[in-house]
Amino acid sequence: MGAVSESGPVGIEPGTVEDWLVHHIDGLSPPVEFTPIPGGHSNLTYLVTDRERQRVVLRRPPLGELLPGAHDMAREYRAISALGPTEVPVPVALGFCDDHDVTGASFYVMSFVEGHVLHNERVAVEVYGPESRHRVGLSLAETLAALHSVDVDAAGVGNLGRREDYVGRQLKRWFRQYDASRAMPVPLVDELYESLLQARPEQQKASLVHGDYRLGNCITDGDGEISAILDWEICTLGDPLADVGYMLVTWAEPGDEHQGISMAPSMAPGFATKGELLERYASASDLDLSQIRFYTAFNHWKSACINEGVYARYVKGQKPTAGVDVDAIGAAVEVQARLAAQVLES
Repeated sequence: MGAVSESGPVGIEPGTVEDWLVHHIDGLSPPVEFTPIPGGHSNLTYLVTDRERQRVVLRRPPLGELLPGAHDMAREYRAISALGPTEVPVPVALGFCDDHDVTGASFYVMSFVEGHVLHNERVAVEVYGPESRHRVGLSLAETLAALHSVDVDAAGVGNLGRREDYVGRQLKRWFRQYDASRAMPVPLVDELYESLLQARPEQQKASLVHGDYRLGNCITDGDGEISAILDWEICTLGDPLADVGYMLVTWAEPGDEHQGISMAPSMAPGFATKGELLERYASASDLDLSQIRFYTAFNHWKSACINEGVYARYVKGQKPTAGVDVDAIGAAVEVQARLAAQVLES
């Protein structure tokens, strides 16, 4: 059965998906409505609302040909299932479907979590005052430290991936994906690949690593606490400092010469500084953070590779472009590569 229906949103066959939901998700009462949730550039996410106005969330891969290993719904579902009993805040895992006849791809269903997703500075100012904005940043760092303290074997994800040389494996993986996309090649990405491979520090420990840990992938509650971490599609076992570096790369602040996200929520007055985030993480961790600049350079480079893949999906028609500045996504490839080079050389 095809993945697109004239009577439903892109990526959803309403009849077969509703039937699956009614038989596999306790408490849902048909009919159900599917409403696309905007804001992401990767997987397709929908709010599912039933007759009693109960809400759950469904996620599936984007349409079109996918790169090997990308958009792994089973991995996302396994991660939030494993973390449910821990102190790490995640939505409740409700059900997973690997029958592509239902809607053309695997998908999973999780609970709907009330709260705010701070995609940009405007939303952050509308939702929180300066004191709460400051708390958001500290909670982001504390929650990441909690994730990295999870005993992966006890949580049941000890075999999620190889534990050693995470950064080396990530460099090779993202370069392969960048090379497979290449809608707009940037030679500096190729050059940095070799430099980063040679400069990578020795990994101190293996943790469950999110891979895309930033404020835009979290839900915050009314008090500024992180109430759920979202988007686990590239999580694996590896170097926790890679997550710390990515958190810092995406935490833009006024006057920072090494930031490429001008509309980041953290640009609003009152948010904690990068230094405060790093200090709060360090207070809850026993890791040596002296090599954190390498990890920020690595994550700028990784962001360039990710943006190349996102840009390629838009220009190939695999993602709807309404309301999306596709040219800005393409331009970000070179911006992030230049930032990686600057940090690595400083």
